Amino acid sequence: MTHILAIDQGTTSTRALIFDADMAPVASAQQEFPQHYPQSGWVEHDASDLWSSTAATCRAAIEKAGVSPDQIAGIGITNQRETTLIWDRETGRPIHRAIVWQDRRTSDLCARLRDQGHEARVTEITGLLLDPYFSGTKVKWLLDTVEGAREAAEAGKLMFGTVDTYLIWKLTGGAAHVTDATNAARTLLYDIEAGTWSEEICDLLDIPMSMLPEIRDCADDFGTTRPDLFGRPIPILGVAGDQQAATIGQACFTPGMVKSTYGTGCFALLNTGDELVRSSHRLLTTVAYQLEGKRTYALEGSIFIAGAVVQWLRDGLKIIREAAETQPLAERADPTQTLVLVPAFTGLGAPYWNADCRGAVFGLTRNSGPAEFARAALQSVGFQTRDLLEAMHADWDSDAHGQGATLRVDGGMSASDYAMQFLSDILGAPVDRPANVETTVLGAAWLAGHRAGLYPDQAGFSENWALDRSFAPAMEDDERARLYDGWKRAVTAAQGF
Repeated sequence: MTHILAIDQGTTSTRALIFDADMAPVASAQQEFPQHYPQSGWVEHDASDLWSSTAATCRAAIEKAGVSPDQIAGIGITNQRETTLIWDRETGRPIHRAIVWQDRRTSDLCARLRDQGHEARVTEITGLLLDPYFSGTKVKWLLDTVEGAREAAEAGKLMFGTVDTYLIWKLTGGAAHVTDATNAARTLLYDIEAGTWSEEICDLLDIPMSMLPEIRDCADDFGTTRPDLFGRPIPILGVAGDQQAATIGQACFTPGMVKSTYGTGCFALLNTGDELVRSSHRLLTTVAYQLEGKRTYALEGSIFIAGAVVQWLRDGLKIIREAAETQPLAERADPTQTLVLVPAFTGLGAPYWNADCRGAVFGLTRNSGPAEFARAALQSVGFQTRDLLEAMHADWDSDAHGQGATLRVDGGMSASDYAMQFLSDILGAPVDRPANVETTVLGAAWLAGHRAGLYPDQAGFSENWALDRSFAPAMEDDERARLYDGWKRAVTAAQGF
């Protein structure tokens, strides 16, 4: 057995990749699926689309790779986190469409729980904030809203799962109802210190614990696929939520290492080792990964708008036709102008968590044009990342723990040399971009391959991590301070408006 099948089930599409014995991708397949928006702020997926796209892309990737099922040692899964499904234990039919992580329908419920004084205790147990983002309040909404759901749940007839759990259940023909520690840690139902489901939180949200899957390590035995799916049963050996899988794929195994993924938004994770750090800056405490029964923790911060600001230049302002045009535009920007763009199109994420703030542009002159807007858009991502990292290091001092501040980056926007150089400049720290930017699915593949005995341990995997380019800060300290001070004043003004 010389290959690994890795599934990357995302928010807008599903991908499957085949990796060889050297952890190199040899074939892939991708399929988009519809998004459903039944009303403002609601986002749903049809569970059948999640499953059919997974099965189809897996078969297509195997066929493209030209390998037989007998050559596949195992399957690794990474997935969109927090998205919530409930289905009937006997029939397998979902009781409702999946409620996606972006969905805000439980905002009022979260506000009521906060007003009742529950948030401090919820954060103490789970490491998370009372926010519709997480699965717990979604589960409560489904049980309270779908006719007959609560009675069925209390009778033990319903099963809850995040996307990983649902796919494993489908892949194994209903034989396994399991999840891993990283996905469990994003549900709002998990005791992050004990590593178990929290009876106290389940009671608070009125969720029967019989619905919950069994929690396992990220590299573990999650069951085997139905023989008819791929021609023979294949073991499922690795699972991690997408941001944790990227952390693993970036080989951020040492406390103090930080990765930042730039997609539509940005997610930064700081490995804090076996130290469970309680954030005083409204960052999330989460599980980075769990191997051989040992949890490694992380601080996580999220930016709502990263790559989406470039999409806005293209689709909203229509000053570019494709993302690649932003770099040459930004390089032509007038150096005497200082445009600052606060891209709070849907509010500000960490460390502000201001859902009511909206975007703003400061420093406009009569000569401001597309070049200055492109530069401001790319720079806004660097400024927001610095906000995150300053909050992280205020909670957990990397230097005091003997670690420097190198940031490993991935995701689509990391391909922009201009954006990454500015990021290094504004941080005053090195930024490393890997040769393989497919870090999320690579992390899932390594988990399964390591469990199968095909891939090396953490140390060996770290040695295989290859650098594409390292960006070193070239900006003077005074200029860095001036620009960041302007950003902070702009954010304050935008929130005040």
